[in-house]
Amino acid sequence: MSLKSVNDILGVLEKQAKWQQQPFQQVCQFWVEVVGSVIAAQTQPLSVQRDILRVATSSAAWAQNLTFSRQTLLLKLNQKISTPLVDLRFSTAGWQRHPQKEKPQPTVLSSEHPSYLGDVNERQLQVTAVNQDVNQVFANWAKTRQRRSQPLPLCPQCQCPTPPGELQRWGVCGFCSVKLLPKNI
Repeated sequence: MSLKSVNDILGVLEKQAKWQQQPFQQVCQFWVEVVGSVIAAQTQPLSVQRDILRVATSSAAWAQNLTFSRQTLLLKLNQKISTPLVDLRFSTAGWQRHPQKEKPQPTVLSSEHPSYLGDVNERQLQVTAVNQDVNQVFANWAKTRQRRSQPLPLCPQCQCPTPPGELQRWGVCGFCSVKLLPKNI
C-alpha cells in the first residue's frame, strides 16, 4: 500500500469535483464572461431544468431582446460547460436585485446645492394672505425676494443676484450656465 501526500489526495478530489460539477454551477461561473458585464447586470441565471437554462431579466424588454439572441448565447455557453444546454428561456419572473449589483444612490444635502442660500427665517417669509388680493400677495413676494437677494453677488454676464455657490461652480448664474451649454446636447 503506497501512501500519498495530502496535496495529491486534495488534487484528485478537486479534479473529481470539477468533473462532477453541476451544469448550473458552470453556467454561473461563466455567465459574465459569455454575456458581458452590461447584460450580466440585467440578468440572473435561475436554474437548469431538462437542459434548459432559465434566466431572470430586469425587464420585459431585456427578456425579449435576449430571446432574439439566445442561439448565439447558447453556442457560447455550450463551449464553456461540460453538459450542453438545449435552450435558454428569459423572463422577468424571479428577478431580484442583489445588494452587490445595486449602486448606492448618493445622498445630496440641500445645503450642498450651488443655489443654496442658507437657512431662511420662516417668520420673515410667512405672510398672511387672509384678506389680501393677488396684487398684495405678489407685492409681498417681490419684497421678500428683493430682501433675500440684496446681499448676493451679481452674475458677471446678466448682472442678476446670484447665489455664491453658482458663481463658484459655473462662474455665472444657473440661468446663464444653461445658455452657455452647447446646442447639440
